[in-house]
Amino acid sequence: MTTFPGSARVEMVMGIPVSVDIRTALPRRELAPVLDDAFAWLRWVDETFNPAKEDSQISALNRGGTIRQIPELIEVLHRCDELSEATGGWFESRINGVIDASGYIKGWALERLSRALTNAGAVDHRINAAGDIRVRGSAAPGKRWQIGIRDPRTDLVRRVVFTHDLGIATTGGAKVVDPRTGIKQNSLGSVTVLGPDLSAADAYATAMYAMGPVLARRFSMELAAAGPYETMIISRDDQEVSTPGFAAYGGPEARLAG
Repeated sequence: MTTFPGSARVEMVMGIPVSVDIRTALPRRELAPVLDDAFAWLRWVDETFNPAKEDSQISALNRGGTIRQIPELIEVLHRCDELSEATGGWFESRINGVIDASGYIKGWALERLSRALTNAGAVDHRINAAGDIRVRGSAAPGKRWQIGIRDPRTDLVRRVVFTHDLGIATTGGAKVVDPRTGIKQNSLGSVTVLGPDLSAADAYATAMYAMGPVLARRFSMELAAAGPYETMIISRDDQEVSTPGFAAYGGPEARLAG
């Protein structure tokens, strides 16, 4: 089988393993600095937006301290406000007066990185960060990427999607709270959202996980009817429900909507 030469690297960033797999046929001397820049960007995002780091800009903001005027910080906070409104407040980056954009920032960082890799000529790539996946281009000449969607509780593959350009966000293993009460939610097994913008997909998955089963199903259908985002919801008792368009990303074995 014909394959792309490319290069791949895995590093621990944001407390999780992040992999960047480039399949574009670039010279080795060009691939190394591209990967260096990729992980430098991810580390900068973590150092800027991680509320657990005392010297991050988010921590300074939460303390009421002086922060640097960083365009990305303003962009993220503004977009979080927009997504809060779009989800009826179920996605919320401000809870009990504390700013934490964790439900958005990982998807946003990977989406921005994917665009940067494309601009650098690495148009065929897959980025994977613990359930958030962004792919573009081809896995091999003429071949779509084949992505297994794993259940965060069991690590078993629930679905396989085939695509040349897609963001895939899965929420289920991380701490997600009801923004109205601050109580951790666990009424769903997991929520996976597919769409063209990983940052939005990440926020939608977080919001639906916070909603619980009934509201999440309703919101997922409304979201699919309004635009290009499809959802798969796994209940606590392992029942699977997906929006009709989700099956379009599967192979011959794709299941019908539940």
